[in-house]
Amino acid sequence: MYNPVMAKDVIHMSEAEATSDFASLMARVREGAEVIIEKDARPVAVVRPAEPHVRLLSESLRLAKEHGSTATLDGDFARDLEEIINSHREPLNPPAWD
Repeated sequence: MYNPVMAKDVIHMSEAEATSDFASLMARVREGAEVIIEKDARPVAVVRPAEPHVRLLSESLRLAKEHGSTATLDGDFARDLEEIINSHREPLNPPAWD
């Protein structure tokens, strides 16, 4: 489910770190991060926001610009976007380890 841009929002921490500063862990989750809690470098739990993060088009355009994209919105953008949405109607339910 996570692409390289989102990968920075995956945080790995030990059980000790998670329990010693749980308030900080929850603040990061509220900001959209996924936290993988590990014991001896093995995942034991995943904490993520309860509801999926919805990215506005304006945010997507800002991120694209920050990453050097030269994409532009032309007259066919709405049609292209509708085609993309209609071609991927299945729900996205990735496993937790993706």
